[in-house]
Amino acid sequence: MNSAMYLAYDFPLLGAFWAMLWFFLWILWFVLLFRIIVDIFRDDAMSGWAKAGWLAFVILLPFLGVFVYVLARGKNMGRREIAQARAQQEAFDSYVRETASTGGHPSSADELAKLSRLKESGHITEEEFQRAKQLIFTDYGPVGARKQPASATPPTVG
Repeated sequence: MNSAMYLAYDFPLLGAFWAMLWFFLWILWFVLLFRIIVDIFRDDAMSGWAKAGWLAFVILLPFLGVFVYVLARGKNMGRREIAQARAQQEAFDSYVRETASTGGHPSSADELAKLSRLKESGHITEEEFQRAKQLIFTDYGPVGARKQPASATPPTVG
């Protein structure tokens, strides 16, 4: 052993620090390896053979493969990650907007607008329009919130 190694083992705290440092570097390398493997499969611009070649290179020569991949494709790797995150955020935002706007059920105003369009286009008569309008008001009540049908009430346990 050289003098630097003796120094680390003369002070147990320094030895623990070096052990933890190597352990975290090892974990960091595994995280990077898995991110690179995910990035290889995420890249739509790469052909199947290129993906197979990079994957074989990263698996067969892991340290060199990860190093070369990060040097060759690292900048685009970050761009693909950002594009993926933006696409997921946009999908989530549109889902939230769609769900929040309808509340899962159409409102009485939506139903009346549809009914009015049907009447104007001539698909239903004035009498059918009045009957359907009455049904909408019975289903939704004066506030516009859909009432629970009588059959949807929970049974009582007795």
